Amino acid sequence: MAVKKVAFQGERGAFSEQAARQLAGSSARVIPCDSFDTLFDRVESGKATAGVIPIENSLIGSIHRNYDLLLERDLHVIDETQVRVLHCLIAPPGVTVRRVKKVFSHPAALDQCRRFFTKHPGLSAEPFYDTAGAVKMLSEETPPNAAAIASPLAAEIYGMKVLRKSIEDEKFNFTRFLLLSKKMRPVRGVAKTSVVFSLKNEPGNLYRALSVFALRDIDLRKIESRPSRRKAWQYYFYVDFIGSLDEDRVKYALANLDEITHFVRILGCYPARVNG
Repeated sequence: MAVKKVAFQGERGAFSEQAARQLAGSSARVIPCDSFDTLFDRVESGKATAGVIPIENSLIGSIHRNYDLLLERDLHVIDETQVRVLHCLIAPPGVTVRRVKKVFSHPAALDQCRRFFTKHPGLSAEPFYDTAGAVKMLSEETPPNAAAIASPLAAEIYGMKVLRKSIEDEKFNFTRFLLLSKKMRPVRGVAKTSVVFSLKNEPGNLYRALSVFALRDIDLRKIESRPSRRKAWQYYFYVDFIGSLDEDRVKYALANLDEITHFVRILGCYPARVNG
């Protein structure tokens, strides 16, 4: 399935756009969305062929809203990738580091560049709704003595200049992204499968659920729990594991899981490209 139009949340130049291009190719048309809900709407309605969502970051953890949407909506995970979060100090052409007084960016990006601000106490960190959106604002409003923190792609798209590259505190900062579509597609090579299930609140139930994988030597890569919105103190468990839906051991494991849960759903089977 060729991805012709791919939706992502954020402004042009966001890290999500970089992920979209990695997953769909440079020829695909990118469609910025103002929210994750809008992204899901556009893929479900056919206005986009696919959508790209961040699902977890190596420093701050899971993006819970997207776990909830994977359960609430009817889309399938068909691929994954990871993006190195490279934060750059970006300003309009002609602005030097010495002239900068205010630095705009998303609060998470500002927090991930604490050491940079410690080394430059004269800079004021200004929260903004989006990293790439901050660069877009600089290009449109040109506030005096202002810069932004965002990706190199954002600087390229909006014609801005990178003053300092890689100013983030941690160099091992990666975000994992998922490619979503209305239809699943065949997987070649090593596959990863994502499922979600819920259990009766009884002693040993989670142990029994996870044992269906352990007994068949299926490698679990991610376990996430999210509260149910329908009943207090009930939870949904999201599991990623290495294995294809075409493998007998996976078929037996999922059949066994279906017997001991009161809800189970396959979210997707896709090429295993990320170790996490």
